[in-house]
Amino acid sequence: MYQATELVCEGFGGPDTLRPRLRPLEKPRSGEVLVRQTAIGVNFIDTMQRRGLVPGLETPFVPGFESAGIIEAIGPDAQGLEVGQRVAVFRMRPGAYADRVLVPCDRVVALPPQVDDRQAASLLFKGLTAQYLLRRTTQIGPGSRIVIHAAAGGVGQILARWARSLGAEVFGTAGSTAKVDSALKAGCMACVDYSQSGWEDELAALLGPEKADVVYDSVGAATFMKSLNLVRRFGLVVVFGGASGPAPAVTPEELNRHGCLFLTRPSVFPHNDTAQTLRRNAADLLEAVAAGTIFADVGLELPLSDAATAHAELEARRTAGSIVLKA
Repeated sequence: MYQATELVCEGFGGPDTLRPRLRPLEKPRSGEVLVRQTAIGVNFIDTMQRRGLVPGLETPFVPGFESAGIIEAIGPDAQGLEVGQRVAVFRMRPGAYADRVLVPCDRVVALPPQVDDRQAASLLFKGLTAQYLLRRTTQIGPGSRIVIHAAAGGVGQILARWARSLGAEVFGTAGSTAKVDSALKAGCMACVDYSQSGWEDELAALLGPEKADVVYDSVGAATFMKSLNLVRRFGLVVVFGGASGPAPAVTPEELNRHGCLFLTRPSVFPHNDTAQTLRRNAADLLEAVAAGTIFADVGLELPLSDAATAHAELEARRTAGSIVLKA
């Protein structure tokens, strides 16, 4: 018998709904492993779920989708995995805010020596998001021109670094002067502050008449309609989040009026819903990390017990880069 300390969302609401509890854990069953976690990633979707904005979730629940640690015990049929092995965990449902977790083997990825636990926990969810956005949603390569909203955020910085390594021209937006500086350091050729009026015109002038091939929009309500004006004819607008609220609905005629645009709303989960796809995509990501092409800029690191503070900082948009909880 093992014991886990978890941070539980006891009811939908503010960060103060996150409370610690102790829970006994049985030995791993067939196809499971027990992971003693050392680092846990915090993502904006965690705050949305805590607030009750994601359908299909009931309280109480343990938030979190990504983490890293060491396998402490294995069940039967845990092929290719062993006790003492360093791994990252990518979950299809929340449950990562804990110092120990039981997880299916098909949600576990072995870590190479070049990637430490802190980087893995802050990179897996965000990095796999960047991976499908650049590799699957569309193919980014030399000559591609892209705009990344919230380019100073966890996903935004990874997207910028990776896209530049692929030969793309990268433009960004961010929510403050300091965050603009972070986005530029992460690889944006130019970046504007979208908290200031006139940011759309400023970015349009930087892009020139060619505009962008692709706009990656994780901000949603505050940026989406303006994103339609930043992309070229037959270009692509990718909505993959809603930090400022959901993107407003548009009609097909609206897309036609803006230049026969393509619009998609993808998610990281369908792109990594089997062991085969998760490990293939994670191998692509970890290869780029090991080579130094991309890395996570951890802007805030807190103990697991301070998860409420992490949520408050993230929702207030006071952080740049990733947030990691230490278990």
